[in-house]
Amino acid sequence: MKNKNIKNLVNAALCLALCMVLPFLTGQIPQIGSALSPMHIPVLLCGFICGWPYGLAVGFFAPLLRFMLFGMPPIFPTGIAMAFELAAYGTATGLLYKKLPKTIPSIYISLVISMLAGRIVWGIAMAVIAGTSQVQFSFQAFIAGAFLNAVPGIICHLILIPIIVVSLQKAHYIGHEYYSAVNTDALN
Repeated sequence: MKNKNIKNLVNAALCLALCMVLPFLTGQIPQIGSALSPMHIPVLLCGFICGWPYGLAVGFFAPLLRFMLFGMPPIFPTGIAMAFELAAYGTATGLLYKKLPKTIPSIYISLVISMLAGRIVWGIAMAVIAGTSQVQFSFQAFIAGAFLNAVPGIICHLILIPIIVVSLQKAHYIGHEYYSAVNTDALN
């Protein structure tokens, strides 16, 4: 059990580090760099790899830490709303991956539900911020920010994350319980 906790802590730290670095890489792509939502990728992966508590923590602290280190994303309102959004991503992927079978369709189900949940949480956070400050936020702004402007990121996540998760499963890095059960059943 202690080794698993250490492994999860190291993997969560790696995901947090990727949250700091990936925006620099995608920022080099004109027009769509930030639309790729580079911080979302490590947070979603953290939920799959480490579980929901680590996914929640990495998701919540990543935008806040990135603001403290690099001044981006702007802390108000973007960084605060993003902290809740990413926390929802990490939590949802961790919970769903644990509960669902470790199959490719289940990975997509976990990912899509998590992405929807995160966007809804982002919308709620932005609505609360708008209700308590001078920030303007409408339903049209929610649709544009959560879905229309996010299309490049959504496509990127739907392609990359399942490939990475399946690769980690095949390497027996995650989903050991599933493979152990399959291998035991094959031997009997």
